[in-house]
Amino acid sequence: MKPTDSAAPASRLRRLVVPALPAAIVMAAGVVLAAGVLHSLGDGEPLFPAGAIGWSLAVLTGVIVGHLVALGRDRWWGGTGSGAALALAVLLLYGWVPAILVSLSVVVLVGAARRQRWRQAVVHGAVDLLGIGAAALGLVVCGVQPSVRRPWSPDAWDLSVLPEVLVMAGSYLLVSRGLLWCSRLPLGGGLPAIARPAVVRQALVGVALVGISPLIAVCAVGAPLLLPLFAVPLIALDSTLWIARARAEEQLRDPLTGLPNRQWLLERTWTALDEAERAGTRAALVLIDLDRFRSVNDTLGHLAGDRLLLQIADRLRHALPRGAEAARLGGDEFAVLLPATDSLTSSQRVARNLVAALSSPLDLDGLTLVLEASAGVAVFPEHALDAEGLLRRADVAMYQAKRDRSGVELYEAKRDGNTPDRLGLLGDLRRALDAGDVELHYQPKVRFDGHVSGLEALVRWVHPDRGRVPPDEFIAIAESSGLMPRLTEYVLETALAQVARWRAMGLEVPVAVNVSPRDVHSPGFAGAVAARLARHRVPPGALQLEITEHVLLEDPQRAADTLAGLTAHGVKMSLDDFGTGYSSLVHLRRLPVSELKIDRSFVARLAVDTEDAEIVRCTLDLAHSLGLLVVAEGVEDDETWERLRDLGCDAVQGWLVAAAMPPDETTAWLRARGEHGWRRASETSALTAEKAAERPSGQVLN
Repeated sequence: MKPTDSAAPASRLRRLVVPALPAAIVMAAGVVLAAGVLHSLGDGEPLFPAGAIGWSLAVLTGVIVGHLVALGRDRWWGGTGSGAALALAVLLLYGWVPAILVSLSVVVLVGAARRQRWRQAVVHGAVDLLGIGAAALGLVVCGVQPSVRRPWSPDAWDLSVLPEVLVMAGSYLLVSRGLLWCSRLPLGGGLPAIARPAVVRQALVGVALVGISPLIAVCAVGAPLLLPLFAVPLIALDSTLWIARARAEEQLRDPLTGLPNRQWLLERTWTALDEAERAGTRAALVLIDLDRFRSVNDTLGHLAGDRLLLQIADRLRHALPRGAEAARLGGDEFAVLLPATDSLTSSQRVARNLVAALSSPLDLDGLTLVLEASAGVAVFPEHALDAEGLLRRADVAMYQAKRDRSGVELYEAKRDGNTPDRLGLLGDLRRALDAGDVELHYQPKVRFDGHVSGLEALVRWVHPDRGRVPPDEFIAIAESSGLMPRLTEYVLETALAQVARWRAMGLEVPVAVNVSPRDVHSPGFAGAVAARLARHRVPPGALQLEITEHVLLEDPQRAADTLAGLTAHGVKMSLDDFGTGYSSLVHLRRLPVSELKIDRSFVARLAVDTEDAEIVRCTLDLAHSLGLLVVAEGVEDDETWERLRDLGCDAVQGWLVAAAMPPDETTAWLRARGEHGWRRASETSALTAEKAAERPSGQVLN
């Protein structure tokens, strides 16, 4: 279902066919009407009955027209039930030409009263005309050919006339409603659920036609002066259909903002995807969620929140690009459908424009508010081939934008923990944790005097079929699936058991373990860590937990309480990935950390980028002023090492020192450097050369 050039001719043909269909309907109806009128006039046949019956029918028609004009009601899917019932009653008695005149009177006069709808009125009148023609042919098949001069007069108006009435009503509904649907729905689109209520209403119309049309005919023959009284049941029929239509539309509309709802969005998306597939183009879905809207409700109340949502919905309507359609999915979540988009980049650009429009200041009862928004974008056919899949993947991208605070994110399969492939990987990871097949490797942190200040435990997983799985991939799966607490529990248990073994060997080196915001927000986390330390008989100072500032973004108070509990037990805290957040300086004051780690993205270009060097220098000054130790991550060369030493950094971590190693290799590495500490290769070579120069001539080292 990928876009292809071969689809373009079909698309051009469709664009030609659909707009031409209403014109063809009008032309066909005009030909049929002209032929019928000329035939009647040629035979000297009156166009409409005279006398009391004719006047009574005219009065009844006028009452119906006046009622519809006064209420200003629109004809949905082709007209009213009252006009059709009256026209078919006339058809039963006097043939299709008088019936057409009644139908056109209702349709055209009501449409003319609303001038802006005259084109629609002409099309509806043509459709009714062809429907009445089909009903007349149905009567002919049944052997009934009434006219003004020779009205149909069955022996008795009882159940014996039911076949003719059923054929007539069925033919009318089939042709008239079928033509309207063909002119409005996309070709090949099938019957969407959004239109199913209309089908139910047409069934009600059919029942009404079968029941009322013969009654009108009987009254016209027996008591024509009573015909205007049928205005009451006919108007009631219209009102019933109108209420049914209004309720159906309410089911597809958000009652607060008036925007379409989720059901409408899904059905409209299905139609847009069908059109995009035939045209060989793309379609996109943008899911938008307001950030921290809950705090507005909690602070100002739900009524204020509703007024704010009305302003947001209004802004969204005005910010929509041409052809786009918006919907409210519930709460503070909105969606925008782009039925045609050029590329993934253009879809992202539209999403950014929408987010920017929603993020400008809002006025609420004199209070100026700024609400930021996050948006996720999914594009057909790259990301999904159906409406539900597109909506789900836009939702995944939106939550990724919320987590990263990036504003807008395009869906990426590798970051989606709910794809079949990743769900399979999740099950394998769960089994690997149960079986103990996930390993911990340890990467050293060293000071500039060579002393090993600690180790960082890094999780590694070798899948039996896929081989080594990148940590970022399976950790992202664990975080998005709820498996993260289980993974953290496994890593803590394994790391503390290893620390206990090293301490038994005389290797007393602290180990750092990364924990996620979800772990910190879990009730009882601090107590669980303390219990594990006691069980393994490891002093709290031998464990360091590495956190990021994101722990304070969701529930700051709970995070602060948990971190305070950990430090009270003697566990040291380290702030990881410093500089990559959005409010690091503010959070640094609130986090009880003793160590700060500068992210590798700043360290990597330290020797060649003056801006990165200045950021590192300022970070070091700030941290030292707060009494914190600073570790630089990602140190890979001597020049970076020397620059960090000159700037006053406390310790480094990276491939220059050592890569992450399995426990046995780490043990050997620690033992080899236990006496003299770690030395760079260049320093070791220089020291060896210096010792060789000091050695007496002829002395041989064993």
